[in-house]
Amino acid sequence: KVKQEKGAFGFDADKEEYVDMMEAGIIDPTKVVRLALQNAASVASLLVTTEAVVAEKPKKEPPSPPMPPPEY
Repeated sequence: KVKQEKGAFGFDADKEEYVDMMEAGIIDPTKVVRLALQNAASVASLLVTTEAVVAEKPKKEPPSPPMPPPEY
């Protein structure tokens, strides 16, 4: 139904009806899109960073001796 209409027509989820978004006062969907893009970029940069983590290589230590049997 949105594709059939012209202009700023969309679905008002609060009232569960199709309305002219400008007349209904729903005029800032770009803020949601901007925040979604910022969050996606933040997650992507975190994933890239995790591949470049500098960590100390674990030392190879001999295994510890077995524990003596418990005395009953």
